[in-house]
Amino acid sequence: MTANWAAFTAAEPDLATTVEERFGAFTHHVLATLRKDGSPRTAGLEVRFLDGELWLGMMPDSLKALDLRRDPRFALQANPGAGTEMGGGDVRVAGRAVEVTDAGAKGAYSKEVEPPEPFHLFRTELTEVVRTCVEDEKYLVVQIWTPGVPVRTIRRT
Repeated sequence: MTANWAAFTAAEPDLATTVEERFGAFTHHVLATLRKDGSPRTAGLEVRFLDGELWLGMMPDSLKALDLRRDPRFALQANPGAGTEMGGGDVRVAGRAVEVTDAGAKGAYSKEVEPPEPFHLFRTELTEVVRTCVEDEKYLVVQIWTPGVPVRTIRRT
């Protein structure tokens, strides 16, 4: 089961706001894709939240775009920032990336984001959103959301 960003936001608005803020704190994040042989590849990436979607834009024929065309599974890690402070916690999103080739949809994205042309554009179908943070300097708190299931929160000392 998957869900787009709007469905996640409707289901868990507080967690969605926190995740967007974490991604919004820095420009570059880390995308993990799968190579032909199944081994992981990580690459830097900028993301956008627009029109109820989490978008991944990429340079033409970049290895990460070719990976996603072959196998759409991905994991996306928000940039933790400098030092040891991680205001808002550690945030990860996983799912499937669906390439958008429709000229109208790409045009609307281009109008808003102004990416270098040409480019690959993928919208995401989420399978999991995870936030890990420290609470009261005592607890490690892990929030896990999957489509169709309320957030599960685990607290560890």
